[in-house]
Amino acid sequence: MSGPKPESQPRFSRKEIEQAREVVRKPSSSQKHAWRARMALELARDPTVSSPEVGRRVGVHEATVRRWRQRWVAEGFSVEDKPHPGRPKSFSPGRGGPGEGHCL
Repeated sequence: MSGPKPESQPRFSRKEIEQAREVVRKPSSSQKHAWRARMALELARDPTVSSPEVGRRVGVHEATVRRWRQRWVAEGFSVEDKPHPGRPKSFSPGRGGPGEGHCL
């Protein structure tokens, strides 16, 4: 028994589909970009497929599929993260790490 069709049904142009295929083919693509591109390709084949089903096929949580579906409907195709506000986190290996008198 099938449920209701997903509200967010992104549509991709031929150019966007080719961009997604290129991301999947490139060995230097990050894993998260490849997952997003694979999600887009699954949705390009059938925009009405459920988010849990796309998540199962791609190997990501259904909430991730829903979030990207909504973003692609609102903003168009991209596999890039949005910029995060504020200063980037920094890491200083010489300060406060394990073995420097701090409890874990």
